[in-house]
Parts: sequence; structure tokens; C-alpha cells
Amino acid sequence: NSDRARTQCEVVRLFRETHPDLPPLNQGTISKIEAQYREMGHVRKVPSKRQAVVDDDTKLNLLLALEENPITPARQLARDSNLNHKTVLKILKYEKTRPYKMQADHFSLMTLLMKQDTCVYSSTN
Repeated sequence: NSDRARTQCEVVRLFRETHPDLPPLNQGTISKIEAQYREMGHVRKVPSKRQAVVDDDTKLNLLLALEENPITPARQLARDSNLNHKTVLKILKYEKTRPYKMQADHFSLMTLLMKQDTCVYSSTN
């Protein structure tokens, strides 16, 4: 009688009888497990998606682009580099680069340069 395939209802009933101390399974859970077994041939947990691997050249290009224009938003950097926005943020965090600090430094540098230009311009006129 073991050659006969059990129905999902029978599996649910058998599980409840065998493991009364565990939370009961429902037929939907059995259906998902069965579908996974048919698709993959096992019911082991599948490892989650691995972290994206970004080569050093891409990181360098990203940092150089940010250095050229410090006020570039991270989303724009992601689009230009064909990377995910969160990947760009992780790279910037790992490299200890803070775009908002670079923006502040850039604006303070621009303000300083403008003041110097104004002083030079006013002294020449």
C-alpha cells in the first residue's frame, strides 16, 4: 500500500496525528512543498540571492564620478553605472564616502572661491 501516492488531505491528517505538539500544516503549505519538490527535486531551503559582486574598476569609476561632481545624487550614479541604487549606497558607505558631506564641502569650497573671486574682481576694478 506504500506505492500509492497520498493525497494532500491525507498528508495533512497524518502530520497532525504524528506531530500533535507542532503547529498544524494546512493544505496550501503541503501544495507549496510538493511544487518545490517537483521543480527542484528536493525540499531543502534554497539559499537567498547572493550579494552583488562589483569589481574594483566599477567602484573606482563610481568614486571618480562622485569626485568630479560631488553633488551628483546616488540614484544618478546608480543609473550611470548600471548598478542598483542600494548597491551604490553600500559602496559609498564601505568607502566611507558621504555624498551629503561632499555636497557641504563642495558648497563651502564654492563659496570660498566665489569670495576670493569677488575680492580679486573688486581689487582690480
